[in-house]
Amino acid sequence: MTRQSLWDVSETNVEDGDIRINVGGFKRRLRSHTLLRFPETRLGRLLLCHSREAILELCDDYDDVQREFYFDRNPELFPYVLHFYHTGKLHVMAELCVFSFSQEIEYWGINEFFIDSCCSYSYHGRKVEPEQEKWDEQSDQESTTSSFDEILAFYNDASKFDGQPLGNFRRQLWLALDNPGYSVLSRVFSVLSILVVLGSIITMCLNSLPDFQIPDSQGNPGEDPRFEIVEHFGIAWFTFELVARFAVAPDFLKFFKNALNLIDLMSIVPFYITLVVNLVVESTPTLANLGRVAQVLRLMRIFRILKLARHSTGLRSLGATLKYSYKEVGLLLLYLSVGISIFSVVAYTIEKEENEGLATIPACWWWATVSMTTVGYGDVVPGTTAGKLTASACILAGILVVVLPITLIFNKFSHFYRRQKQLESAMRSCDFGDGMKEVPSVNLRDYYAHKVKSLMASLTNMSRSSPSELSLNDSLQ
Repeated sequence: MTRQSLWDVSETNVEDGDIRINVGGFKRRLRSHTLLRFPETRLGRLLLCHSREAILELCDDYDDVQREFYFDRNPELFPYVLHFYHTGKLHVMAELCVFSFSQEIEYWGINEFFIDSCCSYSYHGRKVEPEQEKWDEQSDQESTTSSFDEILAFYNDASKFDGQPLGNFRRQLWLALDNPGYSVLSRVFSVLSILVVLGSIITMCLNSLPDFQIPDSQGNPGEDPRFEIVEHFGIAWFTFELVARFAVAPDFLKFFKNALNLIDLMSIVPFYITLVVNLVVESTPTLANLGRVAQVLRLMRIFRILKLARHSTGLRSLGATLKYSYKEVGLLLLYLSVGISIFSVVAYTIEKEENEGLATIPACWWWATVSMTTVGYGDVVPGTTAGKLTASACILAGILVVVLPITLIFNKFSHFYRRQKQLESAMRSCDFGDGMKEVPSVNLRDYYAHKVKSLMASLTNMSRSSPSELSLNDSLQ
């Protein structure tokens, strides 16, 4: 059966060559030759069907009497399809959802390359932009979830003291020790802890100066007794601080899952290990090599400066930024690795016969790392003209590679810093003087109110139309 015989299946009162289209109640009469200009589209293929079954594969229903094809699709988007059949071009208005529009034209068999040049750039840009925002905002959503978890965990931990012996007293001590700035007592304790940490770090640095080193009986440099007193006082304070926090902790099992508590533990463990090693070495001279282990452990005292993170919003924000910016950090390391690999091989190829410092690829890795990070120690430099040009390209590439992800990381740091300040303010405003009967609820609507406001602001800005949109409005009327 030919296509013409198909249209003769039933009598109709429409003109020859006309068909009726009903798209979700939106009815139009179309000329066959208009649709056949694009035979690969759904309506074009509909005219080439040779049976009713083939017709129903392309449309949702077919009226033999009226010769009307029904499609269960969005009637508000079909005018754009009609405009395409009349002009051969697609136009996309700004208020349309690009994903719904993309699905609609895919259903009608219209390719995206028919989108006119005036709308193509904006259309494809809007399709790509949500993916980029999803990449950028995923960590923000995770951080928001983390904020809720922290608030709920805070209230949950505070409620565990109810019903316990001296529960209210232990809760106040827990708030003073674990939440700097919550009360006058917590501020005083925080200041003392900071002073002890700084004093411990300063004495460790001063002890490395020859003027403060006192030789022992064997002539080896030893520590100044005054610094040892400061060190022992610091260890006693850090031990007291850790034991006190553990004693008033609402959950002993979760205590050491907190990163700050692990830092407190690691700040005193090297001292006690060193003490045990020294006792073993004194009692067993054959294990004198263990003394080197003690020397290495003493260097770990520098990590005590991480204890300041408990009292510094900036350091905690930095940790959260690194935690939720692993993608950006990974990109930075990837870019640096690619650049270092390329420029080290190029420098090795050019300088291996002229420069002993760049005679191996691993040595060139060091040079490329120092150059791309713009540190420039100057210990190894290229000597040939080609090597200097390579070094210049390496430095310029390093600036670009480092700057691009750093901007994203800085923006996230600002976000986490504001979030941390708000979280601390919310915790400090809590009053547990009369105890807690239940865990307070968190109003999620308040937390997401600013997102709704930003959405409404973006919708109100969609008021201007391009010339192509105006012409499309005229053609659809």
